[in-house]
Amino acid sequence: MKLRTLLATCLILSGSSVASADPSVHSRHYTALGPTVTLLRDTQLDPTAIYFVSFDGLVNNESFQQDAIVSFAGYQYTAWYTADRSALVARRRLPDGAWQKAVLPHTLTTNDSHNVISLGISPTDGRLHVAMDTHNTTVFYVKSEAGLVTSPGSRTWSPARFGAVQRTLDGVDLGAMSYPQFVVTPERRLQFSYRTGGSGNGTNELAEYDGTAWRKLGKWSSATGSWTAPNGVTSTTRNMYLHGLTYGPGGRLHAAFTWREGNAGVLCNQGGLTNHDTGYVTSDDRGRTWRGPAGQVVGTTGGTLVGVSQSLVVDPLDPNHGLMNQESQAVDSAGQPHVIISYVPGRFTQCVTGYAADRTRWGRTFHVFRTASGAWTKVEVPIAPNATGRTRIVMDRNDNIYLIMPFARIVTASKASNWTDWTLVFDRPSLTVFGEVNVDYSRIAGEGVLSVLYQQRSSGTTPSPIRVADFRLG
Repeated sequence: MKLRTLLATCLILSGSSVASADPSVHSRHYTALGPTVTLLRDTQLDPTAIYFVSFDGLVNNESFQQDAIVSFAGYQYTAWYTADRSALVARRRLPDGAWQKAVLPHTLTTNDSHNVISLGISPTDGRLHVAMDTHNTTVFYVKSEAGLVTSPGSRTWSPARFGAVQRTLDGVDLGAMSYPQFVVTPERRLQFSYRTGGSGNGTNELAEYDGTAWRKLGKWSSATGSWTAPNGVTSTTRNMYLHGLTYGPGGRLHAAFTWREGNAGVLCNQGGLTNHDTGYVTSDDRGRTWRGPAGQVVGTTGGTLVGVSQSLVVDPLDPNHGLMNQESQAVDSAGQPHVIISYVPGRFTQCVTGYAADRTRWGRTFHVFRTASGAWTKVEVPIAPNATGRTRIVMDRNDNIYLIMPFARIVTASKASNWTDWTLVFDRPSLTVFGEVNVDYSRIAGEGVLSVLYQQRSSGTTPSPIRVADFRLG
């Protein structure tokens, strides 16, 4: 499948100060030819959240969390680890209610930024689900009482509203896992995505909650099969790193991904990442049957697994460019997928020798999307991320794109320009944001407000504030 690559041109923008709903914030409304953002308020959740850096990230703010902050029925929910390592869940009435907090009976077991907290909501019974503190280990799971999120105004917020912490999903044993993520189906069922196995040798799996009980659906991606790198070295194990699981119009489930090879010999230098290619699959039956970009069946959950294949690739890239895994994706109102990837382009080097340093120096962000004709297009975003970490993509009701880059820098592009008029519309170094951030996708869909969860930079293991910034889009 041929991919057309474009280099976008950055537009000139201007800014003028406006009043903020929070007097501690000097808000700025940035004007540009395309979409804009206005900072509404910036609230503090905790002045002393746990802080340690591992794998270039923080355990309270890894952008692959799905979700770290989420809204439902007029309330917003989030979670983090406090300075004493306790897991805490909080809520507020939107748009600007005070945060209410509840400490769960669990403390973070290890200093590993993979061991994030992910939240899910099951609309059928009104429960908040919490999966946390796992990286190739058994998950810690807790769920609220029924009706807590569907009737929030009539329920106080306290630890007593939550059940006991479990190591299974209500008795369904999923084994050791990484990257727990929740997603709600069009039928209002709650699905649970996770990886079993390890980096370079793992499989993606699914479980599903119907409002009464969990059941395991099984594996859907394969860890085996042969793949040969440009240097002639063959790898026989890998894992599929997801950019997300997103239901679009018509109920189609979209999943873009990269592969990571288990054999480091595929690299030109051992300081790189064995990630390669951007692939894409869909499912029209809630993740039971998987199809490739051309509509061909390529696997079934619990049966024939989705394996490494060039037929799934929508943007080819060899493993020598520091391609990031688990970046982000979105689906527009026409049901077309949009994927954000980042890597070091060949014009800088053909061999990344230290992925963190090289990505910070030379890394660039790319927008990969499918047009109505079925062709895939790639546009280089002309604002460098200047960071190792990942960028989040969100779309407003008019299909304009907002990229929330590391350090909470926001870059936009309009649908009217076919997403080529990339403009930096928010950059506030005074926020002292550390690395990646998380966003509340459900609030964007419901209110047109972007909530960004971020933690401020610190040093060593000195705790630092964790905050939520709210932006009006457009």
